[in-house]
Amino acid sequence: MPANDVPSIRVLRVDDHARDAAGFTYVYPVVSRRAGGVSVGINLNPNNACNWRCVYCQVPDLTRGGPPPIALDQLEAELDAMLHDIVHGDFMTRSVPEGARRLNDVAFSGNGEPTMSPEFPQAVERVRHLLQRYDLLGRIKVVLITNGSQLYRARVQQALAALKTLNGEVWFKLDRAPQDGFSEVNQVQLNREAVARHLAAAAQGCPTWLQTCMFMREGRLPDKAEIQAYLDFVAAQLADGVKLEGVLLYGLARPSMQVEAPLLAAAPREWMQSVADRIAALGLAVRLSI
Repeated sequence: MPANDVPSIRVLRVDDHARDAAGFTYVYPVVSRRAGGVSVGINLNPNNACNWRCVYCQVPDLTRGGPPPIALDQLEAELDAMLHDIVHGDFMTRSVPEGARRLNDVAFSGNGEPTMSPEFPQAVERVRHLLQRYDLLGRIKVVLITNGSQLYRARVQQALAALKTLNGEVWFKLDRAPQDGFSEVNQVQLNREAVARHLAAAAQGCPTWLQTCMFMREGRLPDKAEIQAYLDFVAAQLADGVKLEGVLLYGLARPSMQVEAPLLAAAPREWMQSVADRIAALGLAVRLSI
């Protein structure tokens, strides 16, 4: 693929994170609320498979499972073409609204849990190579958006150490306080101690933010006990010496593609701000996206 061979891309919107926006298999550009600009996504789960099934997930036809083998040469060629168009082409003026025309990061995100891929460490190295080529190394972030479930694996911890050298960040999903048993929000069995260990491993390996989605379900907000349990869990991690950069608190900007979609609605702005204020009182930075 020639470095400048990027298909025509429609103007990007914060409420549309289509993975096929650039016509590629693995690489897609978005305008991200949380990033505050353009994020170039890397989708290591093009089969729409994940080991979790969050009720607010925007991935259509989501299935349980892991990713297929990744064609690393194709991934690198797609990212090369995308970065060339951004750095040397007219991508920003052609496809990005005014006010968002800055490249913030390359993000391992996509349609499932990226750390499930055995090729995740090699993909991190391919990103390093291209950031060096385009003189972006250290000038933009490399973000891992993860549910944290694979942080016990040595290969994932090694990849995080490499990510740290790329001006990396981990965005670790924590939607509610983890309790032993089934999570209604994430539709998966959770173990509180395991989540705490995985979060500590993430924060030790790379600067780590919590990412928390709050919303209404069947017309009801999370109750006071749920919010207090969340705050208590975060406070306990801080007391145990887990260094967190802060919390990315966000609501529903795009409709869920899961069966629970009719039950979900965005939380009121004032309520979201009140939760943000309570998190900030723990001494953490909070970035609120509504």
